[in-house]
Amino acid sequence: MLVGTAVLLVVAVVLSLAVGAQGIAPADVWRHLLASDGSNDAAIVHEVRLPRTLLGVAAGAALGLSGALMQSLSRNPLADPGLLGVNAGAAAAVVAGISLLGVTTVGGYVWLAFAGAGAATVLVYLVGSRSGGPEAAGTPVRLTLAGAAVSAVLMALVWAMTFLDREALDLYRFWAVGSLSGRGLGILVQVLPFLAVGLVVGLLLAVPLNAMALGEDVGRALGLSPGVVRAVTGVVVTLLCGAATAAVGPLVFVGLAVPHIVRGLTGPDDRWVLPLSALAAPVLLLLADVLGRVLAAPAEIQVGVVTAFLGAPALIALAGRRRVTAL
Repeated sequence: MLVGTAVLLVVAVVLSLAVGAQGIAPADVWRHLLASDGSNDAAIVHEVRLPRTLLGVAAGAALGLSGALMQSLSRNPLADPGLLGVNAGAAAAVVAGISLLGVTTVGGYVWLAFAGAGAATVLVYLVGSRSGGPEAAGTPVRLTLAGAAVSAVLMALVWAMTFLDREALDLYRFWAVGSLSGRGLGILVQVLPFLAVGLVVGLLLAVPLNAMALGEDVGRALGLSPGVVRAVTGVVVTLLCGAATAAVGPLVFVGLAVPHIVRGLTGPDDRWVLPLSALAAPVLLLLADVLGRVLAAPAEIQVGVVTAFLGAPALIALAGRRRVTAL
């Protein structure tokens, strides 16, 4: 199954490089990648579609893996990384940066969004562990409730700031729609170290999360500390989802739908769910991006809009199923 998903990812990458307002044959794409001849097609491949495709692969892998980790951590198959306040924290920081600091570039949004995502996650964890002893700190139910509450407050703050500042609203809408276009390799380079660390550590959490799924008492008997596992998982989710959101804006349903679909095929074993989610999510993200180019050609529909249109029916179908894959 890993090989099949990897093949699908290669196909999605080729389509992302070849399909657009100006179609380029896959053989020509390969030729331009090996040696640019200075043609218009070569410029499109190197300067527009290659950065866009690489960013889609990186952001998709981060969102897929962070969604799988969040669902395993919360024991909720319909959980989403946004429950930790990542999206709301990033949005609040971006709007504050635009309105109070005058930041107007996508490159400037990256660090604002990343800092906001991290701060919101820390706040969610503090609120979720405010009462009770060490055993109760940061339990899935507390984290979920705290994430919902903090997200609601932060989004209210976002709408208040954008209501008072029309320029901030215009710039925020551009970032908040979620897009792979207009982001050069420089954006990817800024977030790549965080994505790399998050991906490596996240994949290593498969065995501890499997043990935790048997119950915290079993986890302790196997030498694990439930609090440490939850804290490390929360940090990794923040690194992955925060970096991806900072780079491409908030993208909904990718981190929710892909791990759930993978789990339906493999069962709840995180040794399969985590790596397959990291491979399958870029496939969905790149295909949605290609679909957005085709549907409105020669203009484009941003990938955040396409994933929302694709994800809403998927979420309704999942919610309507009699039996959701147990965790």
